[in-house]
Amino acid sequence: MKKAILLQAVVLTALAISSPVFAASADVTKVQSFIQEVIQVFVTLAGLVAAGFFVWGGIGYITSSGNPESLDRSKKTIVNSAIGLAVVLAAFVLSNIVTQLATGAFGAPVPVGP
Repeated sequence: MKKAILLQAVVLTALAISSPVFAASADVTKVQSFIQEVIQVFVTLAGLVAAGFFVWGGIGYITSSGNPESLDRSKKTIVNSAIGLAVVLAAFVLSNIVTQLATGAFGAPVPVGP
């Protein structure tokens, strides 16, 4: 019983003494810039992966030696990597459009300096 009273007293004292210093400010620009940076990293990585698959498919196409099965597989690799790259670039463009629309609707974000 004494422990419960002591615990309640400590918790109430901590709540009464706590200051707003511990509260984080709601800065939407930091979240927005973080999401944009993550998207840019993913687009860069996707571009590198697509370039690798283009090279892989090109080498397979060149070294197919007239084998129709290998030739078809290499063509599919090149086409699928082009489709994947187009999807990633479309998502990047769409995210930039949404960011610009949100900035126009909710006001320009305050630039965060270094």
